[in-house]
Amino acid sequence: MVSLWGSRNNGNGQGGDATPRDGEDSRPHSRNSLADRRAQEADERTRLLPPRSDGFLDPDDPAVSPYNLWSVRALRYLTVFFLVISFLWWVLLLVSIFVSPPMMHSRGSGFFDFSFTTLTVGNLLIALLFFSHPSKAMQVSGIIISLFLLVDMIIIVAVARLRVEEGWVGIASVVWAAVISLFNIASDRVVTWGKKEEEERLTGRQETRRTLREWCAVLTSTVIMVVLIIVTIMLTATLILRSRDASLKPPGERYYVDSDKYQVHLACVGEITTNAAGERNPTVMIEAGENPVEDSFEDWVYNARQNGTIDRYCYWDRPGFGWSDNAPSPFSAGMAADALSEALARAGEEGPWVLLSAGVGGVYSRVFSSRHVGDIHGIFLIDALHEDLLYRIASPGRGFMLWAQGVITPLGLRRLWGAIIQGRTREDRVYGRSAYQGGKYLKAKLQENLVANSFTKKEVNQARNIQQKDTPLVVVSSGIETRRDSEWEKKQRDLTTITDNLIAWDVVNKAPHEVWKTYPGRQILEKRLGELVKG
Repeated sequence: MVSLWGSRNNGNGQGGDATPRDGEDSRPHSRNSLADRRAQEADERTRLLPPRSDGFLDPDDPAVSPYNLWSVRALRYLTVFFLVISFLWWVLLLVSIFVSPPMMHSRGSGFFDFSFTTLTVGNLLIALLFFSHPSKAMQVSGIIISLFLLVDMIIIVAVARLRVEEGWVGIASVVWAAVISLFNIASDRVVTWGKKEEEERLTGRQETRRTLREWCAVLTSTVIMVVLIIVTIMLTATLILRSRDASLKPPGERYYVDSDKYQVHLACVGEITTNAAGERNPTVMIEAGENPVEDSFEDWVYNARQNGTIDRYCYWDRPGFGWSDNAPSPFSAGMAADALSEALARAGEEGPWVLLSAGVGGVYSRVFSSRHVGDIHGIFLIDALHEDLLYRIASPGRGFMLWAQGVITPLGLRRLWGAIIQGRTREDRVYGRSAYQGGKYLKAKLQENLVANSFTKKEVNQARNIQQKDTPLVVVSSGIETRRDSEWEKKQRDLTTITDNLIAWDVVNKAPHEVWKTYPGRQILEKRLGELVKG
């Protein structure tokens, strides 16, 4: 009987010899053996090591993960939650730069709290992206960032002026940034512990090697953290510089305005005098142009008082300039006129006034004049901006550049360079040649840009109709600007018609936009100011 495997039985009934008899072909068997050997040859899918028989997994097995621990998973969910909260706060701060929500106004620029929140969001994003790849470098970097943020928090809270300017919004932002940085350090250590626990439990030992992908993740996270360290150090250095600037005392006094939301700086020089009839002589009220009054504009007026041309003058810093706080957004020329009116009332200052202004300050003076028609003795415009040219300072491109410069001002790139390399003083930074680099100044110019061609233009057009036509008027224009720009020259001519009582219109040859920076310009300005005050 033939067996199941094709072998024959011998005569005794037992299984026969499997060896083929003489003459039988053994080639089918040889072919099968060759196929078996080929099937057993190694290829790219063949394991290099035999399967483990000790019950542990390979370190590269996906099942070996710190996410197996509920504590690690909970930390990751908590990190996501903190990221969502921080992002919403970041959006709110971004909006508050343009429109101040109720109870969210800070008397400073608002760029520092935005920077601290941006740092917080970046820190959380890095923690999430490299959550499963903890490293000693990230922990050390996190400790450095936390230390500098704690220093920032101490500076803001300890320096009274910074504490006032940043307000609760800025303090909350820097405290939150410090807390999140400490939280990330703790999370990284917990993930490191969880990774070690799972490796020992599932593989029998802690894995010390890293794959190429893990090394790339560690390198990337370390580079980003080093950048954040540099950013944090620059924030701290800028805060130290601001603390130094805060020690500079204002020449005048600060007065609360707009329901005590912020303060503006007002100063008066000289004594009140009267004429033969016992009436008060006019006080010159100075309105700054593109830069703070104290920069250079006040100098020639001070000399005029020293020369006896005028008896007394006052000046103020518009919100965001010099020693004044920033106002809530939006902020128009009419709102500035109201703030000045309130500050004068609180200081006990009264007219009559001779309004002296330059550049864009002419817009503010004209709106103020229309709201105090009985107190205005004269108007003096120095190369003033016409309302029809407000579009030049209201362009979206200019507004974006002001916002972008404001966002990076907390890094203090130019201010630190100026202080360390160029020898810039605190006077330069508060009201001098470096004032334009400050966050408060940029916020004020951004506010001006946002409403120049809407609210402000409407207010100055209304002021032109309200303005008393018999008010004495002096216009002095830059010879360089009028020759360079025909539209500017045309609008300067139109400014001479805002009242019917033009005293003089002078075009100072070879004088720039800031006419008082040339000697002939100063001579003409002092002469016309004396005529306007004494007349």
